[in-house]
Amino acid sequence: MHNFPTFAGMKHLAALNKYLLRYKWRLLLGMLFVSVSNVFAVIPPVIIRNVIDRVQANITGYRLVSDTKVAELFQSYIFDLVLQSGIILLALALARGVFMFFMRQTIIVMSRHIEYDLKNDIYKHYQELNTQFYKTRSTGDLMNRISEDVSRVRMYIGPAIMYTTNLVVLTIMCLWNMVRVSPMLTFYVILPLPLLALSIYLVNRVIFKKSEKIQSQLSDMTTIAQESYSGIRVIKSFVQEKAMMGFFDSKSEEYKKSAINLSLTEAVFFPAMNLFIGLSILSTVLIGGYYAIEGTISAGNIAEFIIYITMLMFPMMAIGWVASIVQRAGASQKRINEFMDSKPEIFNQVNAIKDKPLGNINFDHVSFVYQHTGIKALDDFTLDIKAGDKVAIIGKTGSGKSTLVHLLLRMYDATTGTVKIDGRPVSEYDLQTLRTSIAYAPQEAMLFSDTVYNNIRFGRADATETEIKEAARLADFEKDITTLKDGYETVIGERGVMLSGGQKQRLVLARALIKDSPILLLDESLSAVDTHTEQNILTNLKPYIKNKTTIVITHRIFTGWDFDKIIVLDNGRIAEQGTHNELMQLNKRYARLYRHQTEMNTAG
Repeated sequence: MHNFPTFAGMKHLAALNKYLLRYKWRLLLGMLFVSVSNVFAVIPPVIIRNVIDRVQANITGYRLVSDTKVAELFQSYIFDLVLQSGIILLALALARGVFMFFMRQTIIVMSRHIEYDLKNDIYKHYQELNTQFYKTRSTGDLMNRISEDVSRVRMYIGPAIMYTTNLVVLTIMCLWNMVRVSPMLTFYVILPLPLLALSIYLVNRVIFKKSEKIQSQLSDMTTIAQESYSGIRVIKSFVQEKAMMGFFDSKSEEYKKSAINLSLTEAVFFPAMNLFIGLSILSTVLIGGYYAIEGTISAGNIAEFIIYITMLMFPMMAIGWVASIVQRAGASQKRINEFMDSKPEIFNQVNAIKDKPLGNINFDHVSFVYQHTGIKALDDFTLDIKAGDKVAIIGKTGSGKSTLVHLLLRMYDATTGTVKIDGRPVSEYDLQTLRTSIAYAPQEAMLFSDTVYNNIRFGRADATETEIKEAARLADFEKDITTLKDGYETVIGERGVMLSGGQKQRLVLARALIKDSPILLLDESLSAVDTHTEQNILTNLKPYIKNKTTIVITHRIFTGWDFDKIIVLDNGRIAEQGTHNELMQLNKRYARLYRHQTEMNTAG
């Protein structure tokens, strides 16, 4: 009865063993408290049996002398016996309550510690996974696994372990005391319980599959909600509130049906348990009564057996609940393991270089194909950039410009060829050293729901207030900050929702400039600003980039800077390269783009 069937999800829960070992002393102490509390639980039936038998024996004598003065002695004895027994039972109940408190304070608190560690480990692993992983995963699913799935796993580590331990210990103690009284009566009483174990095993196989499906549906709902909140302005501008509500409602309806279906399956446990326990009590009364008539056991033993069966009722009923928790936790841990078993493709090599690079960059016959789409972004690309050079890379959308930045930052590794800095492959550099040495301002302005000040300081945590204000000035953002309600302390909302597109880009630029790294990458980072602001920024940055290797990714020409080299990309290959004058004399793509842009500016 106290051996659980093999659950379908237990193999996935084995991943939690390292956490249980970490807190083994809390767990062992909690199990000790469970055992002690149950010692105080199994003593009362023995006392009650003793009281019943002694009272019954003395009542017979009392009836024989009820009309004499001796009857008062019998009354006094019976009263004292019941009073003393009552006081002992009360003391045992209080003692059991104290140890049950300790039991919860050790095992349940342990589960909270493990929940904390597990969430931190998952978050840390998320940080280590490479960009490719996030290309094929939704934010809602990532959030659901670190919140809802971890919460379900905690229920297994805490309440499920606690109640399982309680069931095993209490069952062993009760059976031991029952067998000591009457092995045969014990056999008949526990006869229905193996059927209970079988029913639990069969129903649990169904619960595991349904739990996994429910968690997947919950991830879908979280994803839809997260995307709706992030894109609320687009939804409202296209008047798609009803459509999105309908989409969410249909997913919610699917989740509701699955949850109700699971609840119906789980509901089988409780009637089954009541049935089997009822049969055990009935067997105790009928068969126990027969043995009492024969004189094998006493009336007190029957009461003792009934109390033991009643005591086992809650743990036995908890089997269904615990089994459900284990199955849900197994399904959730399986989903967590899927991500935790994902190994980052980008990682530090042994003895990775931690020397800060000077800024010499070399792309040596580099080709790159995006795995999730199969698109070839770069094709046999070769380029040499000396430390301190200013290079512009121009091309239409999809020509491979941003891929160069990603390879340099080692967000991806080249499919073929080698990307080098100071003559060393970027794969040999320590990732933190490499990325600290490169200041990157992307076109997409990813900002945090924090103050302007903290968003800029995100680029370098030890930056002073003077340095932060200087970075804002270089990005021509300082004048905008003065118009904000709380200046640098203004909270800009999720993804900088309070700012315009141009303001977001300049804030991101200031965040990159605060790093003061030897390599500066500007990836379409001025695409949302007007021409006048662009010229102000270019003028401000001229002295800043004097000794820095600067790569400007753009689809339009910066006329304010004299680039050492201009690269025109087309379908991942270099179509043209040279200085401004050399490319104008060549009179091809760059020259046509320059004349077109000049004409547009003149017309404007």
